[in-house]
Amino acid sequence: MKISTKGRYGLEALVDLAMHASEGPVSINRIAARLSLSETYILQIFLKLRRAGIIDSTRGVNGGYALALPPESINVLMVLKALEGPLTPVDCILPESKLPCDRIENCTTRPLWEEMYNLLSEIAENITVQALMNCTEELARQDADSQPSDQKNELIEYFL
Repeated sequence: MKISTKGRYGLEALVDLAMHASEGPVSINRIAARLSLSETYILQIFLKLRRAGIIDSTRGVNGGYALALPPESINVLMVLKALEGPLTPVDCILPESKLPCDRIENCTTRPLWEEMYNLLSEIAENITVQALMNCTEELARQDADSQPSDQKNELIEYFL
């Protein structure tokens, strides 16, 4: 399973949105400018996140987007499912799979795929937008040039 730019940029945009929540509804053009991303692409992502109930939109001159839930209530699994679909390495392990496998009874690799799916889902479910915000804020506080890359990796691993 590979997470696309939709999932990666969606998480980045949500963290940005959460970090600027005190400003009221945040416009897509401000998010796009801060993240150096296309406004059109962020709009596509936000439409899916709005349909999933993760963000809200407000129309008008002072309109924009805001989190529909507190950042500690939004986890990575919710976001990735909304943007990417199920986080499964193979479709056949999903109960709702449209591609039933005729080898299910004798599949020697099925336990591997199920374990991978369960572990990935558990990790993604346990990391919240708030945790990503905390990580971002901590990295911003550190002087990137004076920190050895091993310490940066340890900080990221701490949140995982």
